[in-house]
Amino acid sequence: MNAAFNAISAPHSRESLYAALDSWLDALLSRDPSRARWAPVVRNSENNVALAIGDGLWATITGRGDYDLRFADPLTGQVGLFTTFIESGDESGAAVRLGVDATGAISEVELVIVRQVDEALKFPNPRFYTKPVLEGIIPAGERMTRERLISVANGYFATLEQNDGQLFTAFHPDCNRVENGTQTTNNPDFMLPIAKLGCEEQFRTGWYRYDDRLRGRRFPLVDVERGLVMAHGFIDHRGGLTDYALADGTRVESHIRRPHSFYLSELFRIEQGAIRQIEANFITVPYHMPSPWDAPHWAAA
Repeated sequence: MNAAFNAISAPHSRESLYAALDSWLDALLSRDPSRARWAPVVRNSENNVALAIGDGLWATITGRGDYDLRFADPLTGQVGLFTTFIESGDESGAAVRLGVDATGAISEVELVIVRQVDEALKFPNPRFYTKPVLEGIIPAGERMTRERLISVANGYFATLEQNDGQLFTAFHPDCNRVENGTQTTNNPDFMLPIAKLGCEEQFRTGWYRYDDRLRGRRFPLVDVERGLVMAHGFIDHRGGLTDYALADGTRVESHIRRPHSFYLSELFRIEQGAIRQIEANFITVPYHMPSPWDAPHWAAA
C-alpha cells in the first residue's frame, strides 16, 4: 500500500479530523459533552479504564496548556494529540486519540493523562514544548508504507522487551526520547545514569532487562505524510530480577523489585527506516491490568 493509494482512498481529510478534535476539545473545556458530535456507540477510556462520556477529566478540567502536537490518519479516521490539561492548578501531560466514523462523528476516545501528583514515579522538571522534527512532512519519495512504519515502531518494543543489547529496530543518529515531559536520552542531568546516552547506545547496553513484557501492543494511528506512528500498550515488570549483567559484563541491580505495570501512549517519528524522535506518556496501573480496548462491553456514552 503506497502513499498515493492512502491519499486516494482516505474517507477523511486531515482538516476534517482536526475539526473533530477541536470540537472534542471545545466540549471538554466547556465540561459540556453535548457540544461535540458523537456516534451512536462511543468507546471512551481514561487511563485505561472505560468511562461514560462526562466522567473523569470532564468534571475536573479547568484549562489546557499551550503544547499542541496533533497528527492524523485520514485512511482510518484517527486523530491524535499530545498536550497538557489543567486541573485545580496542576498541569498534566496528556495524549489523546479519537476515532471518527464515516459521518464525522466521534466513535472512540482514548486518553492518557499523567497526573504526577498521583504517580509514585515523578519525572523532574517536565517541559512540554514544540519539537519541529515531529511537525515536519516527509518528502513524498521518502515516505514508507504504514505497514513498514508499524514494523519499525513494533521493533522498538521488541528491543525494549527483556533488553539484552540486541536491536530489533533502527535508530537515527539524532534520536531523542521525551517521557512524561522529560528528555530521557542525551540528558546527563536525569536521575538515571543511562539517560546520558543516546537512543541506540542505551539499548546496546542491555539496561532495560527488567522489562519482562511489552504487552497489548496496538498501533491504531499512522500519519504516513509525517512518518508518525501512535502506539499503546503495557510494560510489565515481574519484579523478580535482582541483579543482572549488562552487555559489557557490568553487573547492576534492578530498580524494580515488585510486580508493576505501565500503561503507555507513545509516538514515533520515523525517517528513512530509523526512529528519529519518541514522545511518550505513561502511568502506573495495577500489575498485568487488561485493556478495555480488548473488551466487548463498554460504559455507556
